[in-house]
Amino acid sequence: MKIGFCGLGKMGTEMVLRLLAAGHDVAVWNRTEAKLRPAIAAGAKAMPTPAAVAAGNEIVLLCLFDAASVEEVVFGQDGIASAGTPVLVVDHSSISPNATRDFAARLSAGGASEWVDAPVSGGVEGTAAGRLTVMAGGSATGIEKASVPVRAYAARVVRVGPVGAGQTAKVCNQAIVGATLLAIGETVALARNSGIDPARLTEILAGGWADSRLLQIFVPRMTSPGGAPIATLATLLKDIELVATLARDSGTPMPVAGAVQHALRMATTLEMGDADFSAIVQLFAGREHASDSARCAPDKSRPLSPG
Repeated sequence: MKIGFCGLGKMGTEMVLRLLAAGHDVAVWNRTEAKLRPAIAAGAKAMPTPAAVAAGNEIVLLCLFDAASVEEVVFGQDGIASAGTPVLVVDHSSISPNATRDFAARLSAGGASEWVDAPVSGGVEGTAAGRLTVMAGGSATGIEKASVPVRAYAARVVRVGPVGAGQTAKVCNQAIVGATLLAIGETVALARNSGIDPARLTEILAGGWADSRLLQIFVPRMTSPGGAPIATLATLLKDIELVATLARDSGTPMPVAGAVQHALRMATTLEMGDADFSAIVQLFAGREHASDSARCAPDKSRPLSPG
């Protein structure tokens, strides 16, 4: 297929490389041109604007940081919508369900274009291995059409419901991921401070109820730092803030997610936002961080429990 792709960060680049390997013809755009080099070397065609990406391509895939970036790429000057041609936008970004529904309505109001929200789970490693899970929101026909290219890097494409439902599922996913990472981080510190080699937790807990894919990935990263970053704490905080908004809007108390939000805001205050997920263990390193914790009280302007 002829496909457009906007947003070539770590995830987006791996997605494009998988699309090219599957034989698709891919036109690409990224705000930072230097990040296009691996895709261009593999055969992708660089375009000057998102509008140019949309011209001549029925499907345009997005993998952007937040809702503001998505809005700019789709509706801004030289954005996808300005191309004036019908297009299926498939958005892999993690943004709010409300923003997604708004963008979909604006896009479809301009003609025959359609929106599928398709956030993913599985990380860069899962993308490169072609085993992502995609949580899709949109019409059944739109998702079926989107699945053709998406299958290049996804093992599962699940229709959750109408537009916005995929993003709601991703918010639920990130609530669990954030809570699990925080639990692993403090447990690694607890094991170390109590005389157990924390690096052995993957072996000791394997097969038990505490075992998980996240445990097997992040205990080694927390106990032997230095590997290539998977994703940043700032990205996870962005997603947990989406959890906060959905919790507030739905009237759902989420004290565990609130603790995750507090910890990630603390990490940002300590200038750890650009660090890998595994750096969360540093918050639990010992008493020397107690004064930092006291100074970094949570911002209560967006509480995770209603009222």
